[in-house]
Amino acid sequence: MLKNLPKKIKIVEVGPRDGLQNEKEFISTDVKLNYIQKLIDSGLETIEATSFVSPRAIPQMKDSVDLFEKIKTTDSFKKSSVHFPCLVPNMKGFETALKLGVKEISLFSATSSEFTQKNINATVEESFVRMEEIAKAAKENSIRIRAYISTAFGCPYNGEMPASALVDIIERFEKLEPYEISIGDTIGVATPAQVDSYLKEVLKVVDKSRVAMHLHDTRGMAVANTLVSLEHGISIYDSSSGGLGGCPYAKGATGNVATEDLIYLFDSLGIEHGVDLEKLVDASSYILEAVKKKTPSKFLSAYLKSRK
Repeated sequence: MLKNLPKKIKIVEVGPRDGLQNEKEFISTDVKLNYIQKLIDSGLETIEATSFVSPRAIPQMKDSVDLFEKIKTTDSFKKSSVHFPCLVPNMKGFETALKLGVKEISLFSATSSEFTQKNINATVEESFVRMEEIAKAAKENSIRIRAYISTAFGCPYNGEMPASALVDIIERFEKLEPYEISIGDTIGVATPAQVDSYLKEVLKVVDKSRVAMHLHDTRGMAVANTLVSLEHGISIYDSSSGGLGGCPYAKGATGNVATEDLIYLFDSLGIEHGVDLEKLVDASSYILEAVKKKTPSKFLSAYLKSRK
């Protein structure tokens, strides 16, 4: 136990996209931009800015073009150390990203066709046909690709998904040459034993340096699952400041693991992460007030009480 931990962690902050996409009341573009700037100020260097999806599907992302245009005017955009990947569901979304000068895109599929049908109105097979076209165009334009795999451990429609299904999707994504593959516990059902057994299979087909974990804390297992992932040498973690988030296509799927909860874990293990916790708390407090919600993060709740 605790023998194979990485020395340094990369955090992919998904709050501005994944954290806000399920909010019914529209959050203004200026509030989102202020939130992103506060996240940058905390030291986070990879921030998922938005997604170029149909506003009919995800109304909260209807300002994606305007938001990214404004991000481009910030000094942080010009710094090579700060990355702003954006989710792209189809060729139309990619064309928008290309015109805006997006340098990194995220493509996504799932282990379950029932889930992708609800999410993007396509089977898993059809999703890869779409993504092959996008990936080809991305390479031609020197745009980096990140891969997301939803329902890696369980599906709201099919129940537990086998490790073999996850490995199959990873192998298919590998043909698109993504720089990272993010493994998503979309509905927060994974357990430490399951994560351990699945990662043993996953790491047979992809190097640990390119695997990211995208964990939800629906059942309170995200930090425990992170610890198991660390034991396997995984050094990339998606998280949402304040623990905001949820999937609009997975009933009952609450927020992503809070970035603060992961920072507390990493600090306790002496793992470098480069994030200023005080400034991160400021960013989370700002957006939580904007969406009028209390944080589900155990650490952040305790920290805010002690700071008063």
